[in-house]
Amino acid sequence: MTIRVLLADDQTLVRAAFAMLVASARDMEVVGEAGSGREAVGAAREVRPDLVVMDIRMPDLDGIEATRLIAADETLAGVRVLVLTTYDTDENIVEALRAGASGFLVKDTRPAELLDAIRTVAAGEALLSPGPTARLIERFLRSPAPAVTGGPECLSDREREVLALVARGLNNTEIGEALGLSPLTAKTHVSRIMGKLGARDRAQLVIVAYESGMVTPGTL
Repeated sequence: MTIRVLLADDQTLVRAAFAMLVASARDMEVVGEAGSGREAVGAAREVRPDLVVMDIRMPDLDGIEATRLIAADETLAGVRVLVLTTYDTDENIVEALRAGASGFLVKDTRPAELLDAIRTVAAGEALLSPGPTARLIERFLRSPAPAVTGGPECLSDREREVLALVARGLNNTEIGEALGLSPLTAKTHVSRIMGKLGARDRAQLVIVAYESGMVTPGTL
């Protein structure tokens, strides 16, 4: 299956470089480009990509607000957003994730890692650059609660185990190995947990796990 990618960045050369990189992958294609947040929202509604690679700092409408509009649009429910930022200390990363982004990477990420990130997020996984993840979680703990409808208390013991492993960054295969489950069963548990908590994706599950105290930043 080909992953349909929309590129949003106000720098023409950066977009061109990303477009060449994405086009080099056999399982991806660039279906649109945008030079501002407003253009990104319009393009997303027009071409319905699987994933938007979104820069944070853009004119007209920044990447955070663009992400929020995309995440809030029911007709774009299947569109994922991967945020790219110049600095991993960017204060706006937290707001971008809260706005509905499924993950973020810094722009100095190696090309192969960016392609892997696109595949990961397009598949419904959450992706956070490992270096600043603990720092970001600490910021979330000091911020208003995410838009979820429940907490871990509504989960079964097995689901709580799965949630804790999701929060530590394990994928479905790794969760299955840790708990003696098949990857498909692990995926089913994750999907059920998302439904119970009203979470958009795994990124929000991570936030819930930390805010509830199930996992602490030091255990990453």
